[in-house]
Amino acid sequence: MHPSTLFAIDGLLTDEERDIRRAVRQVCDKEIRPHVAGWFETGELPARELARTLGSVGVLGMHLDGYGCAGLGAVSYGLACLELEAADSGLRSLVSVQGSLAMYAIWKYGSEEQKREWLPPMAAGERIGCFGLTEPDFGSDPGGMRTTARRDGSDWVLNGTKMWITNGSVADVAVVWARTDEGVRGFLVPAGAPGFTAHDLKRKVSLRASVTSELVLDGVRLPAEAMLPGARGLSGPLGCLNEARFGIVFGAMGAALDCLETALDYAASREVFARPLASYQLTQEKLADMALELGKGMLLALHLGRLKEAGTITPEQVSAGKLNNVREALDIARTCRTILGASGITLEYPVIRHAVNLESVLTYEGTSEIHTLVLGKALTGLPAFH
Repeated sequence: MHPSTLFAIDGLLTDEERDIRRAVRQVCDKEIRPHVAGWFETGELPARELARTLGSVGVLGMHLDGYGCAGLGAVSYGLACLELEAADSGLRSLVSVQGSLAMYAIWKYGSEEQKREWLPPMAAGERIGCFGLTEPDFGSDPGGMRTTARRDGSDWVLNGTKMWITNGSVADVAVVWARTDEGVRGFLVPAGAPGFTAHDLKRKVSLRASVTSELVLDGVRLPAEAMLPGARGLSGPLGCLNEARFGIVFGAMGAALDCLETALDYAASREVFARPLASYQLTQEKLADMALELGKGMLLALHLGRLKEAGTITPEQVSAGKLNNVREALDIARTCRTILGASGITLEYPVIRHAVNLESVLTYEGTSEIHTLVLGKALTGLPAFH
């Protein structure tokens, strides 16, 4: 029995949603799975080529309306994230940052001119975007950001540093958030702008099949029309982050599913003391427990997707989904590694790659501690952080 059959997940999806999931899986099987272990091992990713491939099948910004975007439902987008992360968290990160952070910021807060200039080529994968909020000293506390934008005549001049920026060095445009005299504002910084540089971060042992960069803004001069007119204050970037976190709720279950499928196949074929490993009670207990947590996580993701489509989802509910599903996915990956034994630490199998990737997913888009405190505040009415 396939793990999803235990909860009859397919019966909760529409024909269109199943078709989209199948189409994304086929792209992953053809274009990503044969190469991703090598990309992970070398720490390199053909991001531009992959962006064009993913754009050609409508994955980039697929949940946005107009401007070349598919305008599909939240569950369809979530299932695409699930299939992408089943291949590798780095691929889902590329798509999340492109669609739910950079493109969403322009779609939600940008001017009509900004939308027309950037969204169609970004949806096609011809242009790549990144999202500059996190700084070296300010991750969980973005309100402390030191990046500034000051007026100089009709222009803006930006100074500061952003850290841990996915797609940073390959991006054609960076959505950069900076402190101004009128609060936090967003700016579109084109690659190649004088004073703007991006440096790749090396020596990663997680998300190696992903471009991660530092952005440096040293007196970057931008015209007035580079500002996102619809965003004022931290509600702008935080609204974007909520979009990306939703994708992670589904994506983490994709990584967990790939691990569990691998462990089931391995346990069925690996013989220990002249019997299949899957025939032992301890192994079956592990498999049963993981199938239960995977199923519950999928049901939670689908429920949140329907709430999002109805327009009733809350940030606290997204935090609950992100906290639970990433935490359980990481536990599933670690347990699957034990079933594979020594084989579980090699890139011949995807399990250790998922496990170390999920260590990063547990931290980014809000650490598990922050999401725990978000829920604590919702339950008690008392904030445990500023």
